[in-house]
Amino acid sequence: MTSRRPRWRSRVWLIALAILAATCLVPLTFGVERPGAVWLAISLSLFFVGAVIAWALVQSRAQRRVFEDELAGWAAEQATQAERIRIARDLHDLVSHGLGLITVRAAVARTMTGPSGLAEQEAALADIEHASRQTTTELRRMLHVLRSTEAAQLRPADSLEDLPEIVAAAQRAGLTVSLEIAEIGEVTAGAQLTACAVIREALNNTLRHAGPTRASVEIRRSADMLVIAVQDQGRVPGWEPQPGARHGLEGVRERVAALDGTVMSGATSEG
Repeated sequence: MTSRRPRWRSRVWLIALAILAATCLVPLTFGVERPGAVWLAISLSLFFVGAVIAWALVQSRAQRRVFEDELAGWAAEQATQAERIRIARDLHDLVSHGLGLITVRAAVARTMTGPSGLAEQEAALADIEHASRQTTTELRRMLHVLRSTEAAQLRPADSLEDLPEIVAAAQRAGLTVSLEIAEIGEVTAGAQLTACAVIREALNNTLRHAGPTRASVEIRRSADMLVIAVQDQGRVPGWEPQPGARHGLEGVRERVAALDGTVMSGATSEG
């Protein structure tokens, strides 16, 4: 849990003003009879005023430095927490997607029988091996980035051009997916990255809960919003849902909320 943002709470100048006011009131209260004493009182007052102002400046700057250090520490803590959340989200997406493909592919192959079933099981084993190797490679790459003190060589962020590969990965796992992208114009890199994450998670959830069913992905523009609709045709008869970590939709909502978007999920009349 992160700490609250530090506040600047200095009473130095209030104390200085009180001392200066008292310094000015003393001669006025007791009075000064001789001209020499008047100049002496003025000189002493000016000296005392200068000393008080100098003290206030030194104290204020010292407190300001302490406040800036606390503020920098708080900002670093906030950034660390945000980075942890991002890494946790990326790890969830990576592991959930890879293991989801493996689980679903194995579950589908287990139900196949006969000569065609044997061929399907061999194909499933090949797909499982490919998904396992790919997930292991990605995990090693991420762990290397986390452990390394050098600048990480990161791959380009997902964009809408990667959607065919995301759909193809879901199809290799058993889904039948149709992808329809309308004329959407220019889309920011952040929105494209979020769109890919949303679609990947939606298809992964479909595989887990509905099995090798049919699904459609539609992307269109509505005013200044990018609309993504992912819908499946319901659970395959006899399919046993494969529950995940139950953090997928939460991560999707966080990603979309960061772009001032909304997420609606649930059952429909078809799936």
